[in-house]
Formats: sequence, C-alpha cells, structure tokens
Amino acid sequence: MTRIAARSCVFGVLGCIAGAASPAWAQFALKPQALQLQQAAPATVAPGELHGVIQDDKGQPLSGAVVSAVGSTTLFAMSDREGRFAFRNVPAGPYLVRAHLQGFVPARGRLIQVNAGARQNSTLSLSPIATASDPPPVLTAGVSEPVATLPEKDEHEHGEVAWRLRHAKRSVLKDAEQAMATLGDDGSLFGDSIGGLGRAVGGSARFATALFADLALDGQLNLLTTTSFDRPQDLFSIGEMPQSIAYVSLTAPGASGDWTLRGTITQGDLASWMVASSYVRRAPETAHAYEAGVSYSMQRYLGGNSDALFAMRDGSRNAGAVYGYDNWAVSPRVRLGYGGRYARYDYLSDRSLVSPRASVVIQPAVRDSFTLRATMSHREMAPGEEEFLPPAAGLWLPPERTFSHVSRQMLRPERLDHVEMAAEREMPGAIVVGVRAFRQRVDDQIVTLFGIAVADTKSVGHYHLGSAGDFEARGWGVSVSRAVGAGVRASVDYTHADASWYGRSPDATALASRAPSVLRNGDRIHDVTASVESVLAPTATRLFVIYKMNTGFAEMEPRPQAFVANARFNVQVNQALPFLRNWEMLVAVSNLFREDAIDGSVYDELLVVNPPKRVLGGVSVRF
Repeated sequence: MTRIAARSCVFGVLGCIAGAASPAWAQFALKPQALQLQQAAPATVAPGELHGVIQDDKGQPLSGAVVSAVGSTTLFAMSDREGRFAFRNVPAGPYLVRAHLQGFVPARGRLIQVNAGARQNSTLSLSPIATASDPPPVLTAGVSEPVATLPEKDEHEHGEVAWRLRHAKRSVLKDAEQAMATLGDDGSLFGDSIGGLGRAVGGSARFATALFADLALDGQLNLLTTTSFDRPQDLFSIGEMPQSIAYVSLTAPGASGDWTLRGTITQGDLASWMVASSYVRRAPETAHAYEAGVSYSMQRYLGGNSDALFAMRDGSRNAGAVYGYDNWAVSPRVRLGYGGRYARYDYLSDRSLVSPRASVVIQPAVRDSFTLRATMSHREMAPGEEEFLPPAAGLWLPPERTFSHVSRQMLRPERLDHVEMAAEREMPGAIVVGVRAFRQRVDDQIVTLFGIAVADTKSVGHYHLGSAGDFEARGWGVSVSRAVGAGVRASVDYTHADASWYGRSPDATALASRAPSVLRNGDRIHDVTASVESVLAPTATRLFVIYKMNTGFAEMEPRPQAFVANARFNVQVNQALPFLRNWEMLVAVSNLFREDAIDGSVYDELLVVNPPKRVLGGVSVRF
C-alpha cells in the first residue's frame, strides 16, 4: 500500500512539474567500446575525502546523526561517539552535505567542494527542538542507535560500483547533475557579497531547499528544455520544437543501505515518462555489497510520421528492466563482481534480453595502487534501447525520439561477448596511467541512420535502425591523465583495434543505397580522445570539453582518403546562481549519440551516421 501511494505521489509531482516547465584509469581507461572515442572522467581519477564533525549548539559532539552528501554520487554515513563522520574515495566535485538526528532541527544544507586527492573538513551544528517536551521522531530509515563511521582505507576503492563510476562516460547531456559553487564562511554562495538582493531572492531558494528539511531525504529537481539541429539556422525553424523535461530524484538512507526513487517526464505529440527504484547495500570490507533495481519507461506518439507509426503497433512503445550486481570481498586484496540485467521490450519479436557479467579485481600490494582486472560479459542490446533505459549515471532524459527499421523488417537485438584484461596505477605527480587489452564478438551490430527523408522531409527527431552484420575485434589502449594547473585537469588516451567482419548484413541492400560506409570487410581503427575540465572558482563556473577523433566513424558517403579521422564533441557549461542557494544553470551542446557503456560494442557509436547536435539548457536545484 505504501509503495502504491509513493508511486502515485511521484507521478503527480512529475506531471505538475512537466506542465510548469513546458513554455584511475578512471575514464581514461580505454573502455570496452574503446573504438568510440573514449572519454576520460578526470575528476574521478584521484578521489578526495570529506571529513567532519556533528555538534550541538553548545559545541558538544552528537553521535548517531545521519549525514548525507549529494553530488555526482549520493553518499551516507553515521557520526560516531565523538560526532565524527568520514566519506572516503569521493569523486571530485561539489556536494550538498546535510545532517539529521532525532530531536534536533536539521542543519541547513552546505555546498562543499571536494578536490581530487585532497581532504575537506566541515562542521555541522544541530539545534535541539525546544518547542515540545517529546520531540517528533525524524525519519532515519530504521537507524535507532549510533553506528560507527566508515572504515579507514588508505587505498582507493576497487569494487564493482567504484570501477563503473571511474569508467562511466561523462557525456555533456548525462552529467548535468554536477555543479560548482564558491562558498562563503557560512556555506552560502559568495557569502553575503550579494547583499540585500541575495537575501531577498534567496528566501524562495531556501524554501525549496528545506522542502523536506524534517526528513532524512536528499533530492534533486531539474527543469530543462532540449532540442536538436543539423545546422545552426535550424534552431530558428519550427520543424523541431523544443521539448520540456522535468526530473525528480529522492534518496533515503537505511540501516545498511540506500533507497533511491527517480522519475522523469515530458509532454507533447511525443509524450513519455520513465521511473525507477534501486537499493544499494553498504557492507564491511569482507562482506557482500550489492545493488539491485527496476525501471520502466513508456512512450506515446501522436504525430503523423508514417515510418514511426508503421514500426510499432499502438501500445508497444514500452520497455522495462530488472538488474542486480554483487561485489564480494573475498579478501582485502581480491574482489569478485557478478550479476546481470533482464530487460523486456514490447516492440521486439524477441522481447526478453539477458545480459550477465562477471569480473575479478586483484591488488597485489596493499600500499600500492597497482591493480589488475579481468572481465567477461555477454550483453544483449535492443535497437532504440537508449531511448528507454535509464543512464548509468547523471541526468535522465525520457524517450525523446521515434525510430523505425531501415528495411521495414523486424528489429534485431545486438548480441555481444566481451573479454578484457586491464591494469592501472597512479604514478608520482598524481598521474594515472592505464593499459588494457580486449576481444569482442558481436552478432547483428546495430546501425543508426539520421538524415534519411521521412514523408518527403528530414527530421532530426526520427532515425532508422538496421543490422551491419557480425564481426570480431581485438584491441589495446593506453591512457594518461593529470592536473595541469590550478582548477584544470586534462587527459589523453589512444586506442587501436582491428576488426574482421564475417557475417553478411540482412539489411545490406537498404544500407548500400543509403550509407554504404557502414558495410565493411575489415577495419583498423585509431582513436584519440582529449578532454579538459576547468573550474573558475571566483565565478563558480565549470567548463567541460571533450573532443574525439576516430578513423571509424561512418558517413552517408564514404570519402576517398585512406586515413581520415572524423570528430565529435561535447561542450558543457555549469553556472551556479549567486542569489539562489543550491541552484545552478546548465547549457550544453553535443553530437554524441550513445552512452559509453563499459561492456558495449566498439562500433556502437562509430556506426551512428550523421547524428544531430543536441542542445540542452535549464535549471537544477538540490534539496
């Protein structure tokens, strides 16, 4: 009954918001789809630490307080008997830190910047509730007694979740949840430099921030607008109307784990929504730590695109997934990871797809950051699944586009077997170096075509899918990353791969007439990726740029040159608002289509032909 009520509440909030919004090789580790220009997530290479003390208004330590930090990831801890708490191996970036304890007024959230390889300290004060003799209980998710702070660790985390975070693609359109803030002595943006204007306008922001102040909940609300274009002048046409998107995330700590509920929705002739719930269990170093979740997404199309209407029967634009992963610490230096995902797509003839995965991480010496990792996985990917499944990390976007088969046949799922050996080490000077070797076998590699005429017009909101055939690939890569100055981090990685195509494409005839460059017999692919992240502390501005060159990108018409590197990019600017606490604005432009899954095919991005540029902008607030 509680679950049904919670679900109804979330959908009600999302509907209202959408209506209002409508006008360590970390990242450098050449990811399994290395051939798509790998992105480095520099900020996660050298994690930082966040320590602090919880005390009352008289300066006495408080034990058993629930402390949360919300940023690029969500963390929870408990204060010990001396009021201390600690978050270790924290990806660099800004975090909203709050504390909750029964019988005390919750502390106002503070934005604290965690820098790579550095330790940040903070003190939070709680005032006792004096208006009632028996103060009302504060939701602490079942925690009734003090719990010790997180265990000390000298080395960085090598678990399954941490490895995925370090290798997660930081796409411009998938990383909008991170913000940058300049803090005054009291934890507010720019202190009191804004004066009366800041205090006057900041009232509404504090109200939004304190919406759930009496509960041990942390969340985020985003109101965004997005559109796509091929040429800059297309932004001023009425062919592709901008879409308004609302996103809500709520996270609550438990006695041994964290619950998260997320949802996103958009409206128009292409109305859609996506909702998911997950649970992550925290565990001691020698125990199991697992993550499990479920998601469901639905799209409804009311437009007049005949290809889109022909591709899917009414009511079949639905997809759901269930996943579970366990990270087992066999010993202090050996960890096993295993799990899988089951997904169902109503628009496929083979509706059920299963994707298992297993890995082992070995750290030969406790005090040395050198690690070895072996991974085996089988992934089954549905054509168009990027529209329906939640991203691994970052901001959610609901199903935004329609698609159809290039040959008007049934859509075929892509099946991939991936094996990888990898090693990484942090060198003197905070330089992270990684090497890897991998092998893949793929059946029915997915091809994505933009720019094909639909009903005598071109639409960047609709694309065609097909199969390029089967192939095997072997490759290796090396990556380097380091901070090159105050507030600037850069990374470069190189990947080389050889692919042999052995299976004929079932859509060869249609593809040969529309994009012949996707049909290949063999490939030698070179990939170079450069990324720069810069933080301008005085103005609380963060700039992130990634530029990718690859010889394997497909085009509508193949070029005669023997060696030509095409390029794609991501550009993102985050600006904290000085007069609104915990608010920021985002502007982003990208022409990358897929998210770099660590067990994806090397051709998933390379065979996306003529992807449009996507523009995203809006506001985000944390509470």
